[in-house]
Amino acid sequence: MLPGMQQAKRPVSAYLAGAYGHPFHPALASVPVGAWVSSLVFDVASHAVSKPGFLAAGAEWLIAIGIVGGVAAALAGFLDLAVIPPGTRVYRTACAHVSINALVISGYVVDFALRKRSYQLGAPVSLDMLTLSAACLVLLTASGYLGGRLAYRFGVRVADEDAQADGYRTRTGHAAQDDPQSDAVKHRRPRS
Repeated sequence: MLPGMQQAKRPVSAYLAGAYGHPFHPALASVPVGAWVSSLVFDVASHAVSKPGFLAAGAEWLIAIGIVGGVAAALAGFLDLAVIPPGTRVYRTACAHVSINALVISGYVVDFALRKRSYQLGAPVSLDMLTLSAACLVLLTASGYLGGRLAYRFGVRVADEDAQADGYRTRTGHAAQDDPQSDAVKHRRPRS
């Protein structure tokens, strides 16, 4: 394993970034993603009901929750970025991921500020705000793709194969491939 690869798997601080093989960033990222997707659902639904104020208010709260969660995820993400060797393809991908996420959070801050409790009017969410939220989600999807590439393609903050092997042992202590009951595992071809 290359030294840079090993470095990118270890946390800067297990207390702040999560233990080896179990980073905090992906778990924290689920908060803004869930909140912002739900806020868009509320925005769209506000155009389908007779009294949309509660949906507009809910969307505003969800955007705020997403912003707070996004900042927390970003802080953990910066700790993960700190272990990636600069000048590598992985580092460039991580920088693109960070940049898009900064744009997304900024977009939602603007979206939140523009709403200024407009739900008190009892009207549905304006199409401008709905469009801004949808655009932010498109960017968030692109960023999520890059985040998945960092973890699943490049193995950033993912335990190395020796550490992962423990999960593939049977109760008898043998690797699953050595287990006579797992012939299907032996003959299964990996998907490309």
